[in-house]
Parts: sequence; structure tokens; C-alpha cells
Amino acid sequence: MASTLKILVLLLLFSATTFSHTVVDTLPGFPGKLPFKLQTGYIGVGQFQEVQLFYYFIESEKSPESDPLLLWLSGGPGCSSLAGLLYEIGPFTINYANSTGDIPALEMNQYAWTKVANIIFLDQPAGTGFSYAKTPEAYMSNDTISAQLAYDFLIQWLLDHPNFLSNPLYIAGDSYMGIIVPQIVRKIYDGLESGIEPRLNIKGYVEGNPVTHKYADPNGVIEYAYRMGLLSDNLYKSTKVSCNGDYIGEHPQNAACQFDLQRVLKCTGKINEAQILEPKCSNENLLSLDVCSVGENQNPTSLLIPQHWCRDDNYLYSYTWANNKIVQEALHVHEDTVTEWVRCNKSMKYDFGMERAEAYVFNVKSTVDYHRSFINESCRVLIYSGDHDMIIPHVSTEEWIESLKVLVEDEWRPWFVEDQVAGYTMKYSQEDYELTYATVKGAGHTAPEYKPQQCQSMIQRWLSNNRL
Repeated sequence: MASTLKILVLLLLFSATTFSHTVVDTLPGFPGKLPFKLQTGYIGVGQFQEVQLFYYFIESEKSPESDPLLLWLSGGPGCSSLAGLLYEIGPFTINYANSTGDIPALEMNQYAWTKVANIIFLDQPAGTGFSYAKTPEAYMSNDTISAQLAYDFLIQWLLDHPNFLSNPLYIAGDSYMGIIVPQIVRKIYDGLESGIEPRLNIKGYVEGNPVTHKYADPNGVIEYAYRMGLLSDNLYKSTKVSCNGDYIGEHPQNAACQFDLQRVLKCTGKINEAQILEPKCSNENLLSLDVCSVGENQNPTSLLIPQHWCRDDNYLYSYTWANNKIVQEALHVHEDTVTEWVRCNKSMKYDFGMERAEAYVFNVKSTVDYHRSFINESCRVLIYSGDHDMIIPHVSTEEWIESLKVLVEDEWRPWFVEDQVAGYTMKYSQEDYELTYATVKGAGHTAPEYKPQQCQSMIQRWLSNNRL
């Protein structure tokens, strides 16, 4: 009774907060009514609620009353959560074979994570997807502000959806969100210790192909390239010695290191870093051109020129769909707040070595200490990496996990889907803390896009506390 009263008081305190959500029954491009529950909306956060964060909430297709609640953040920073929804873990995806009209066709994703979890897909920070700010100043952001506003969003979303307060809560994200997710989780645990209401039922967090250390992650690329047979023994050993293990510094006085790094670049420069086995997209591909050059009623897929397939070609369908006014009306996007939807806002894209880009300041260099702090909590962690990802190589991820010095409970071993090796896994534990690490065989950046069946099996087993 006391807890219910506190929530009612908080609801009154947040009455000035902008809550706006709508149930969406149909979507352009999808035949008939949606066979899952979709809600979209905005929640105002920050000073005077000047930042309006847009979200897609999809209830679990199994048992929404008891299944876990995931807050999902896509990378970038500045990549819309619609990308994660359409191309990775959402309940619907693009039907490429039948997408010939102005509005791409949609179909069900049989490997959606929403079959086992309720998921909030959040566009953050402002300037991402359909999220926006009411003033130019409110667009200014950084890693810590981004995490704070995402945490504020979650608190307010749960106040607006109190029936989900008791569901097991996990914070999840991929790529650059490896910088943001641990900060949000830390704020939740600190809030619990401080007695902040509502009390979030946090159980842990999930990170895929995560940026964790902005020096160590890219510095591990050369070792990864060597392990994958992209560099010769002699070249790797020479570079390691001449650069003293530092591969991303400028080395203006080290001619031998510069020379070796140029030789390395000749071997790796034409490799697709996101998935080393797939073709690297050419700048000459018309699909790589600015989408603004495509007429409003023109199907961009008609601009295809004969060439090899490139995964980036798939992404154009999301631009066509999300920028269609009929689609935006169906999603209840605020009119006149989005000039153009883009999959990833390049003005916020991180470039290793840069202190800032446009309106976003990259002020958190490493989240390893955050990860270490959770060892003292009752916390479950899942970290997964596509083993063909050369953007955030798994060797770097394994290195920081080992640096946590947590006891190994389950040694390195293969895990299986349909009797086939799906990847390799280890489990670490200490009292009420546990960390499961998994590679996904053949997957790139990020894993669910490349290996959806395997990743769905992985998350289903992990959320059910079963062994991978």
C-alpha cells in the first residue's frame, strides 16, 4: 500500500512531464492488423522537458505480464532504434523480395527477441531517429548527459506504465551503447541504494559488440586481423615491435612504425570491417548517395545499378519507409519536428581520437570501471560479439572481461543451435554476480543482424537462466 502511494505521489510530481503514447494497430507495408502490440510515443526529459525522446514499445508475444522488460539502445551515437527493430531484434522486418512500391513491404521476423521479452526501443539522444529538442541548446549532449536522460526517460516511462514495474528489468544495447548502457545501470543501482522511487526491478544488462574502451578497442584490430589471417606472421611481429603495441597513435618520430602501419593498411583497407567476409560497399554505388536526391514518390531501389550485393543496399529501404508521411502519421510522429529521418545521424558518429563532433561531446573514454563496479551487486550480464566484426574485435572485448578478475565458472566451450556450433562461450561468477560472454560464429557488427536465429536462441536461454 505504501509503495502504491509513493508511485501515485510521483505521478503527481511528474504531471508536468510530457507523456504521449498511442497504440498502433496497423503499419503501412504490413498486411492486415499487427499480430503484436505496438505502442509509440514521446517522453519529455531534461530541463523543462526540452528534449523529446521517441520510442517504440513492443509487448512480449509470450507472457508480457511476467516476461523481462528490456530498454534497447542502438549504437552510433545517433543511430535510430528503428534500425535495431527492423534489422536486428524487432518483430517485423523488411520483405525485400516484395518491396517494389513507394512503401517497402514488411513481414514478421520469426527470430524476434520480442517473442521472449517486452522491449522499449528508444531513439536517443535528441537528433536521433524521431527524437528532437525544442531549443538548439538542448541538442547539445555528451556521453554522461545521454545516459542521464535515458535513465530519466526510463523512470518516467515506468511511472506511465506502472504495470511493468515488477517485470525483471535489463538495460540492453549494442556498439557505441557499450559506453552508455553501463552508466544507466550504475544510476539504477545507485538509485536503489539511495531509496529512490519507483524501485526498479533491475536484474542486469546486455551488450552486443560493445564499445568499451576507446583506445583498447581499435588498438585490438591489428591483433584480430593477424588472428584472422589478414596479416602475415612477419608483418604482425614487425608492426608489434616497431609500434610497441600502440597501433592508433600518430608516431610522428617513428618512421618504422609508420611504414609498418602503411603495410597493414594495404592488407586491411579494402576489407569490410563490419563483416570481414562480406563485400565492402563502393562509394560509386548509387545507393550510397544522399537520400535527399531521391524524389519523394520515387522508389530508391530502382536506382540499383548492376553490381555485387552490398549490405548497405538493404538500409535504404528503412529511409524510404521512415520518411514516408503516411508511415510517420501511423507512428504518430510529431509533425514538423523531423526534417529527414536517417538511420544514423553522422554528425554524432564517433571517430576514434576526436574529442568532439558537432553537438556531441565524447567525454567517457572507458566503461571498464563501471563493469567492475557491478561485481559487488546482484547483477547478471550478457556480453556477445560477432567473431567476424573488425570494428569492435572480440579479442579486445575478451581482454577487458579478463581484466575484471572474476572467477571462471564455465570454461571456454562451444554452444549450439540445431546441433551446430553457434559460437563459443565462457561464464564468470562471484557471489550474486555473473557474466556470460559469447561469440557468435560468422556474425559481424552487430551480431543479430547476421545471425538472427542463433542470437534469438542465445537471449532466450540467457533470460531463462539456462546454460547457453
